[in-house]
Amino acid sequence: MNRFPENFLFGAATAAFQIEGSPDADGKGPSVWDEFTARKGRVRDGTDARIACDHYRRWEEDLDLAKGMGLEAWRFSVSWPRIFPEGTGTVNRRGIDFYSRLVDGLLERGIEPVPTLFHWDLPLALQRRYGGFVSRESVPAFADYAATAARALGDRVRTWITVNEPFEYSCFGHLFGTHAPGMKSPGAFLKAMHHVLLAHGTALGAIRAECSDARIGPTLSWTPVHPLKDSDRDRGAAERAEAYMNGIAFDPILLGRYPEPVARGWPLRPPVREGDMETIAAPVDFVGVNYYSRERASWNPFVPLVKADITGKELREVSESDGRTAMGWEVYHEGLGEILGSLRTKYGNPPVFVTEFGSAWSDKPEDAAGGPVVRDRRRISYLRGQLTEMLKAMREGSDLRGCFVWSFLDNFEWAEGLSKRFGLVYVDPVTQDRVVKDSARWYGKVIKERSIQEGAN
Repeated sequence: MNRFPENFLFGAATAAFQIEGSPDADGKGPSVWDEFTARKGRVRDGTDARIACDHYRRWEEDLDLAKGMGLEAWRFSVSWPRIFPEGTGTVNRRGIDFYSRLVDGLLERGIEPVPTLFHWDLPLALQRRYGGFVSRESVPAFADYAATAARALGDRVRTWITVNEPFEYSCFGHLFGTHAPGMKSPGAFLKAMHHVLLAHGTALGAIRAECSDARIGPTLSWTPVHPLKDSDRDRGAAERAEAYMNGIAFDPILLGRYPEPVARGWPLRPPVREGDMETIAAPVDFVGVNYYSRERASWNPFVPLVKADITGKELREVSESDGRTAMGWEVYHEGLGEILGSLRTKYGNPPVFVTEFGSAWSDKPEDAAGGPVVRDRRRISYLRGQLTEMLKAMREGSDLRGCFVWSFLDNFEWAEGLSKRFGLVYVDPVTQDRVVKDSARWYGKVIKERSIQEGAN
């Protein structure tokens, strides 16, 4: 297979908190990220997301750019506190109306809407009331929210994503404290992880009750972990890291159980109750996979849970190069092939969407005769490498249905702020002017021709 099938879905991805701005417009309530970014020192470059990409007001302009690029699908997230400012209770109709207009705008432009219901912006009211997903009380609240969104949009939306990256949300927000809500507790991490998985399962049922023909699945991150050295200790460290970083989400949803190191962890393990695993493992229509890079692990008996040091993503002082992105992440295309291979052999080859793949680079506009241009050669090279791995995996039997570049716009990159640019479209943080990058035009040609373009670098 050297060409993508005609029914392969090409898209780009976004997330509400990272692009919308307008944090209190039209009755929206605050999220944990609104509160977190207001704390001094929490965001690396000192910026916040009060404006972000101003997408809440500029969404029509953005959808026009997406249509011009030839996108077939648009992955976005619904902001829970826009719909339920208090997390539960009274529905904010103006919030519903925004997403209804967005869905209509996408369909009018021939682009499939693919909403994600939880992309980390938990209503602050639920964090204060229950402790957020550390508490089981937030699970039925999420199911009610999912049902409300499905009732409002399900007549036009076919494909739904329940939750985004449960591991990152739970680990960075509850174990490392570098993301909202900023906790540092191994116990809180495992509770939040389990309850987000449980929320996925309950939302699955809630959406199906409203939309019987919906296609529903989670988006899970997978970061392959390799041993730093060829030693028994480092191989063991890598296996434990794989269990706590990747298996901790994939095994419960696709196999109905936690990986052994997680399930037998002492004295901390997920707070499983009777019936939980059956809910979490309810059949899904697809699995969304987010992939960026790999990690390496070395044995360290003093690190909680994994007994390992993890290096790779946090190499922020390494200079950007063809082999290392602006995030400090290694360019390792083979990792995506490893993931898709494991999904075939370990998890029964479920239908898969690569719901995020992309790279951040220090690209910026240059003056040209026809207006500003962004010549992001390295991003094109990265996209080519990832798409090549997808074609290879499909030749080997992977049931890969589509992919979404992260991200459509240069956006607010969580604790990194506005300084890391993943977008196919450059966004000036002051003027909000958009500039379509060379990578966007290259991707548009791939979509049109259903094959990987070799021309631009």
